[in-house]
Amino acid sequence: MKPIKKLDTVVEDIYSSIEDLGKGKPIKVSEEDLDKFGDFMKEAMKDWLTPRANRKPSLRMSNIGKPERQLWFEMKANPREVAIPAPTMIKFLYGHILERVVLFLTELSGHEVTDEQKEVKVNGVVGHMDCKIDGEVVDIKSASNFAFKKFKDSTLPEDDPFGYLSQLTGYEHNEGTSNGGFLAINKETGELALFTPQSLDKPDIKQTITDIKKSLQKSKPPAKLCYDPIAEGTYGNFKLPRQCTYCPFKFECHKDANEGKGLRVFQYARGVTYLTTVKKLPKVDEITNRFNGAT
Repeated sequence: MKPIKKLDTVVEDIYSSIEDLGKGKPIKVSEEDLDKFGDFMKEAMKDWLTPRANRKPSLRMSNIGKPERQLWFEMKANPREVAIPAPTMIKFLYGHILERVVLFLTELSGHEVTDEQKEVKVNGVVGHMDCKIDGEVVDIKSASNFAFKKFKDSTLPEDDPFGYLSQLTGYEHNEGTSNGGFLAINKETGELALFTPQSLDKPDIKQTITDIKKSLQKSKPPAKLCYDPIAEGTYGNFKLPRQCTYCPFKFECHKDANEGKGLRVFQYARGVTYLTTVKKLPKVDEITNRFNGAT
């Protein structure tokens, strides 16, 4: 009989289970497990190669924790049509594959993985949780070096723009558990981290859903910005914070920026910057006109 393992040792157990590979020794894996992994890779490629048709936006566990203003725009407005760059599409693919690799290694290390992609529902909001590991709800995340630090250093509650904590809490509410967390892999280094948030870091998910539904009944977006603009340099210019730069609704959300002229976009050597206030013109190219509808 295999010893019963607990979630809190999953990272060290994964490392321990594959340390022989670093010494040039093989690891035994059943053909059944390899076939299961291969089948998932096949389905992942099929999904990636077949983009989903546009669907009507709806509240789901995967978006319920986003800022209310962002959700209002997602449900009510039409985002600007911007093609996703090829490198980003590749990142989506290997991120998805890496998450499956983590689950494969979790099982290889002797931990129990169950309830993969199980449907859950809270107050009418539906979602599909990644899995349970050793009986606890776990969300698998592939993360950049920057995002990975939030899981490794347990700072996610301080900066959670995608609403991961609400998502986890919704799954746990449905399952009647409370000690789950996030098993993250750093896409740049291969490092793993387990973050199990404290109860105080988790929102009242039923109240969250109630508040959001009330907000969506209104004809105008919530007045409170998702994130306040931050200073750009020392001349009085302000820019969108990092969390807002990836939002497809940033131009609509900040249409009143720059005294009603909207966002102004500048090409710095370090990348594109979206200015909400321009007191002194930057000494770089302005590329606002490249963005459809921007002036």
